[in-house]
Amino acid sequence: MLKIFKNLTMKEALLAGLSLVFIVIQVWLDLKLPDYMSEITMLVQTEGSQMSDIYAAGGMMLLCAFGSLISAVAVAVLASKIAANFGAIVRFKLFDKVLSFSMEEISGFSTSSLITRSTNDINQVQLLIVMGLQAIIKAPIIAVWAMVKISGKSWQWSFATGVAVVFLMLTVGIAIFLAMPKFKSLQGLTDRLNGVTRENLTGLRVVRAYNAENFQEERFNTVNTELTNTHLFTSRVMSFMQPSIQLVMSGLTLAIYWIGAILINNAGFDMKLTLFSDMIVFSSYAMQIVMAFMMLIIIFILVPRASVSVQRIQEVLETKPTIIDGEVTEAPNAQKGTVEFKQVSFKYPDAEDYVIEDISFTANQGETVAFIGSTGSGKSTLINLIPRLYEATSGEVLVDGINVKDYTQAALHNRIGYVTQKARLFDGTIKSNIAYGDNGKDGFLESDIVEAVYTAQANEFVEKLEGGYDAKVTPGGTNLSGGQKQRVSIARAIARQPEIFIFDDSFSALDYQTDRQLRESLRKDCADATKLIVAQRIGTIKDADRIIVLDKGRMVGNGTHDELMKTSAEYQEIAYSQLSKEELANE
Repeated sequence: MLKIFKNLTMKEALLAGLSLVFIVIQVWLDLKLPDYMSEITMLVQTEGSQMSDIYAAGGMMLLCAFGSLISAVAVAVLASKIAANFGAIVRFKLFDKVLSFSMEEISGFSTSSLITRSTNDINQVQLLIVMGLQAIIKAPIIAVWAMVKISGKSWQWSFATGVAVVFLMLTVGIAIFLAMPKFKSLQGLTDRLNGVTRENLTGLRVVRAYNAENFQEERFNTVNTELTNTHLFTSRVMSFMQPSIQLVMSGLTLAIYWIGAILINNAGFDMKLTLFSDMIVFSSYAMQIVMAFMMLIIIFILVPRASVSVQRIQEVLETKPTIIDGEVTEAPNAQKGTVEFKQVSFKYPDAEDYVIEDISFTANQGETVAFIGSTGSGKSTLINLIPRLYEATSGEVLVDGINVKDYTQAALHNRIGYVTQKARLFDGTIKSNIAYGDNGKDGFLESDIVEAVYTAQANEFVEKLEGGYDAKVTPGGTNLSGGQKQRVSIARAIARQPEIFIFDDSFSALDYQTDRQLRESLRKDCADATKLIVAQRIGTIKDADRIIVLDKGRMVGNGTHDELMKTSAEYQEIAYSQLSKEELANE
């Protein structure tokens, strides 16, 4: 629990120290009030007392009350400032940590869970800071100080106060014992609710196309009902706390006055006034003690849920990335643009079977190397090893003659223009999506963006959009067609002017004519760059310098189109399933 508070900076520590000063001032002023109350009581019942003395004591009470108010406001402001800064720091660290994760770590946490941990969980900890900074520090000071103030008074009153405190703590203990298991499950249920909601929103078209609204509603209702019932249970358990506290406070007040009445009745005339004054003061201090324990109860309510949130946040922050930065930033120009696999194998964590096994090949500068194979043959996994989205289980992946593990990730990624299988655009404009990220140079020139758009064959629709290159792109690029998104994604990779292009089935949404024109533009405008293409269409890769055929993770063919048509049965099967012999001859 305390680990997470190491994220507080020196500024927040100083603010916490300042708030402690205000808390001590507030407690002193609150506990000073009964003294003036006692003084007024004595003055009222003492013959010859002056009204000016009573007014003076009353004025001091008002000053104490006003000072306590100012101190309470100052503590609340400082606590809110500390909590807000703490939330900002931890959110940034969580976001930064997630950015450093490989796909292996991302798979270990669901997307919805990471979102919940970055929002709801941090809010729970912030709430604990706001409430706890005041209660955790204030309550013990009040309790101890008030006990010192009433020490030496009637043991009967002290006994009644002790019984009230014990009853209060028993009630709290039972409530916490019943609610704690449910508190632990609340955040997990919130993850599930976010997951179902996110899945429904992202898959809305499919849901509507298959008339699956009722099915999705049932899924949501199941998770929502479970979360609601858990909230209701914890709320009902905790709802007994408030009446219990009121019962204790009212019962203690009644007990003090009842005991006081007996003591005053049995005392001599000279002691009656003193006992009456003591009773008034003791009643005030006893309420302060009960209030102190009530503040601790609030913390007891917040701590269980916050501790679960802290644990979930720490799980992310303490996860060690499997992919560690190397130190190389520059590579020899002699091997610029080369990609080499040396007996590379890969399997997912905790999996028994290899996804790809014993792959060896070299792609030299300017070459186009294509990968083809049946679904699940390992094509995408293989090329994902180059930018280190996954780490090879065995063997070596070399870029420019250097193992990718030896590069800093920034240096490695600046050598690569990567176009994902599913085109992903971001909220912004066409221009901002193309000039995206750090290209390792001095930013993107306007001419670089325009040239990239023309090379990607995207100019014919970009320049027709309202605003042209400044046209709005919605999150995910939902206002563009699949082919348009692919071409903008390809333009983004081209604008980086990388040594190596990786196209992960990035031409699938293009018609044959656009596909051919784009490949010709790439061959002409990016002649010096190495191109690695994963494709399903023979027409897309037929002219590649080399085609690698994969089957069940193994390389079963390596050569040109003509060579493979003669030597590879797997390639022939793919080719003939798409085109006739005549079409293949005319391609």
